[in-house]
Amino acid sequence: MVTIKSQRKVLLSHGEDGYFVVEVPSLPGCISQGKTREEALANIEEAISLYIEVLQDRNEPVPEDTVLMGY
Repeated sequence: MVTIKSQRKVLLSHGEDGYFVVEVPSLPGCISQGKTREEALANIEEAISLYIEVLQDRNEPVPEDTVLMGY
């Protein structure tokens, strides 16, 4: 798990196509990818910003970040 600038925890993994896949557990459906780890994290930063912007435009609550426990 990686914490990025927006202070959201993200899950970063290798996809079957060789790309890095990154998702935000606290924002359902907020997923992105990139050829490199850095590109994937930059892409998810943008996705998080847009996701939150849409929620705010709709006057919907922004979910708090969650801590995942697991092994």
